[in-house]
Amino acid sequence: MRLLEGEKEVINQQAEKYENTRENLIPILQELQTRLGYLPGPAMETIAKAINVPAVNVYGLATFYNQFRLNPPGKHQIKVCMGTACYMAGGQIALDSFERRLNIKEGETTEDRNFSLERVACVGCCSLAPVVIVDDVIEGKVTATRVDGLMLSFEMNEKTKEQKEQQQEKEAIAAAAKKEAEKTEENAEAEKEKEKEEVEEKGKEEGV
Repeated sequence: MRLLEGEKEVINQQAEKYENTRENLIPILQELQTRLGYLPGPAMETIAKAINVPAVNVYGLATFYNQFRLNPPGKHQIKVCMGTACYMAGGQIALDSFERRLNIKEGETTEDRNFSLERVACVGCCSLAPVVIVDDVIEGKVTATRVDGLMLSFEMNEKTKEQKEQQQEKEAIAAAAKKEAEKTEENAEAEKEKEKEEVEEKGKEEGV
């Protein structure tokens, strides 16, 4: 996935900070993930070069520990519970449905970084199985149809948000235009008043 503006700079800063420091690789990766939210491939390659270790070693460490994620967290994070109750009630079906709708696999993030999808262990809501956590909101009894409903809700909310932003932009432009018009009118009035004063002054001089 392509790095966002600013991410490369963060990676280079970390590489310079820990240059030739082979010890404590895990804390180095933890700090980098804290700053980026994930560990992109270019970051691991850069760190490996900076501390003079094979890139495969860094990658192997990052994939061994569950605390590290190799894909960026999405704007909207979808977590499908795969505890025993949820799995038996159709958790895998819900996961498959999200994968089809988002066109990504579990553990991945959409190219626009709007959505990330992952499986999680039991979330303690077995009576609502199968459970999905969407942006920290628990959704229960999630069937394939419910997945479609959730995604449609996202699309509608995004459309409403976009329309609202467009309306706000139009209002801002209109307000700026009105302010400019008022300023122009004030300047015109001031110019007229100035001309009037000049005429009166000239008349006084001629009268003298």
